[in-house]
Amino acid sequence: MRFPRWLLSDRTGLVLLAVLMIIGIGVPALNLLVPPDHPLHLTAYTVTLLGKYLCYALLAVSIDLVWGYMGILSLGHAAFFTLGGYCFGMYMMRQIGTRGVYGDPVLPDFMVFLNWKDLPWYWHSFDMFWFAALMVMVVPGLLAFIFGWFAFRSRVSGVYLSIITQALTYALMLAFFRNEMGFGGNNGLTDFKDILGYSIHADETRIVLFVLSALALAGGYLACRWLVSTRMGRVLVAIRDSEDRTRFLGYRVEQVKTLVFTFSAMLAGVAGALYVPQVGIINPGEFAPLNSIEAVIWVAVGGRGTLVGAVVGAVLVNYSKSWLTAALPEVWLFALGGLFVAVTLLLPYGLIGLLRRRRETAS
Repeated sequence: MRFPRWLLSDRTGLVLLAVLMIIGIGVPALNLLVPPDHPLHLTAYTVTLLGKYLCYALLAVSIDLVWGYMGILSLGHAAFFTLGGYCFGMYMMRQIGTRGVYGDPVLPDFMVFLNWKDLPWYWHSFDMFWFAALMVMVVPGLLAFIFGWFAFRSRVSGVYLSIITQALTYALMLAFFRNEMGFGGNNGLTDFKDILGYSIHADETRIVLFVLSALALAGGYLACRWLVSTRMGRVLVAIRDSEDRTRFLGYRVEQVKTLVFTFSAMLAGVAGALYVPQVGIINPGEFAPLNSIEAVIWVAVGGRGTLVGAVVGAVLVNYSKSWLTAALPEVWLFALGGLFVAVTLLLPYGLIGLLRRRRETAS
């Protein structure tokens, strides 16, 4: 079996894929095959936590694609992540049926509580898995396409574009908080029961979700790595370094930016869809601009423009967050802010960038 040249030349990427393969096999084995009283046994909580890290890593890769390679600092990717989560959450809500608190075979519990008489038109067809899986990519992608079409054609860039993306996710957060929207208001969607007839609380289902998260991350990384290794990838870097010069050379900069921004949003939507069944809830709080800013910090810590760095940063920062929020909850936000300042001043190229520069210096 021959691997493509763009993959063989990416040694850090090969290491990442090897690690994903190891944990994709090792974590299920340690959870299902090792006895619960054994020191090496991984609990269902740990499996879920690791799966959540992988979803965050895929979100970080989607941000690194547009920020690291195209120079677009998006502070609104949490919107695409959350929309993907809501799409899959709607499917799981439709699967509850008569097992809900109010026993309505069609309406979710929150609609019965709010005296809704009929299921809104945009909830129809979400009882079908294939339709929900399709909408996970279509809805975030369509929003990104429409946003990019107007923003990039208007040549909005730099800090102004970042502010607009932040305003986008904030507006969606305010909209989804309203009960009239039909998405559960501030409580969101929760109390999920099963996926394709399999209980989401079963250990086997959680293992499958974890493995799917690892596969999605590997697939998302390979897709982005292939993209940046093509001629279009070189155009992306040219846009990042000098957009006006790239435009003067005859490239349709607006179309390229819209296409890649849309693809990035679709990756974020897939991450959100895998995230929701593992955490068991999706609510408007996930739209918060702070979440988008935090995701940017993951990429900055790992090293933007590397893809691998985005994965490393997402896992490292979220592991630190899990530890600090349990050990020292009152200092977590200060630690996060200090980390971002330290990386900006001391590690402008992130951890992976630092390692690469040391390797180049040594050689």
